[in-house]
Amino acid sequence: MLLGPAAFAPETVPAVDLDSHLRYLSGLFLALGLAFWTTVPGIARKTARFRLLAALVVAGGLARLFSLLVAGTPSAGHLAGLGLELVVVPLLVLWQSRIAR
Repeated sequence: MLLGPAAFAPETVPAVDLDSHLRYLSGLFLALGLAFWTTVPGIARKTARFRLLAALVVAGGLARLFSLLVAGTPSAGHLAGLGLELVVVPLLVLWQSRIAR
């Protein structure tokens, strides 16, 4: 996370490796979304799971923010993701906490 793409020497990374890595990350995001979906039924009782998943998303958002600071401003889609990760998800945690009470 600290080295960004430099950790992989991007000028030497074959396109097939880049494709593989992006698909792997997409699979993780799909699994994360499905795990969030499992909290919907009985969300008031699933605080620990919801907070763990939210913490994973916020950690990713912090890494994305670090990238913005060291590498520059990304495209609009990535900025939207940053907003979701660092604003919307923490607000959802607060909302879920109110429901759990």
